[in-house]
Amino acid sequence: MLDTQRQDFPTLNSAYAQVFQPDKLTLGLVVPLEAYPGSAVPTMERHVERAQLADRLGFSSLWLRDVPFNVPNFGDAGQVFDPFVYLGLLAVATQNIALGVASIVLPLRHPAHVAKAAVSADALSGGRLLLGVASGDRPEEYPAMGMDFATRGDRFRDTVDYIRAMARDYPTVQTDHGSLSGRIDMLPKPPGGRLPLLITGGSQQTPDWVAQNGDGWMTYPRDPVSQARVVADYRRRIKNAGGQNKPVMQSLYVDLLSDPNAKPHPIHLGFSSGSTYLKHYLSEVQSLGINHVALNLRFNQADTEDTMKRLADDLLPEFSLQGS
Repeated sequence: MLDTQRQDFPTLNSAYAQVFQPDKLTLGLVVPLEAYPGSAVPTMERHVERAQLADRLGFSSLWLRDVPFNVPNFGDAGQVFDPFVYLGLLAVATQNIALGVASIVLPLRHPAHVAKAAVSADALSGGRLLLGVASGDRPEEYPAMGMDFATRGDRFRDTVDYIRAMARDYPTVQTDHGSLSGRIDMLPKPPGGRLPLLITGGSQQTPDWVAQNGDGWMTYPRDPVSQARVVADYRRRIKNAGGQNKPVMQSLYVDLLSDPNAKPHPIHLGFSSGSTYLKHYLSEVQSLGINHVALNLRFNQADTEDTMKRLADDLLPEFSLQGS
């Protein structure tokens, strides 16, 4: 294991510190907090109450998604509501839980709007925002907004540069999205001085660019050998560039069975199992250098509230930063 993994993470905002710590694993939940295996569109029933339950139970984060259009062959409309509007609602409805977006599709939005909305959400929530960003994976959305799918990687890089510049006073920046001469300013500024940007996958960039320009990395579940390799490679690239250690997080679809000792069976990007195997899996990915796992209950067969409570009872005593 690289020494880089044991080095401290940056100090950015309260959410970043609450969710990410070297050599530790925390658990979050992906919104919508319901099962909808047979439909692309969730009901969004009791969505505020379930977010508040996740907050009370001690989960470290909630994760929204940016799905501008319901694309049938993609098969998932996410939480339906616009993520920034929904962040505002959840900032008022919850007290402690970090609010993440996994992830804003940067090429489809102007960076000034992203910067203004994201920093506003961070400030109004008391520093509880984690902004995941991505280049997008649904080609059908691009012509609907007059955008070119093939060049989304270039716009992604420009957008990151623009958003970073907005944290400075009266910034000067020149990108394809626009020019700022230093005569105007954008408010508010990130309360912690820097908005936490977590890059999803490759986002059409080189691995070195991803390692150097994000404040963390979002990836997907893999077999242990492959996951250990890609996490170590990410941190090696950070170290080679002289950068500070950064967190890695992944998603995981789970179907929690009533028998704690039930063996695992694969489902889409995850598995169905009892809590014993799930705890074993999480311990393993923690040892590989993963710092956070966002659990998705879309294919969960049991009652959602009961599942959330069982996950909290069985897993949070071990996978939490409280008291650490």
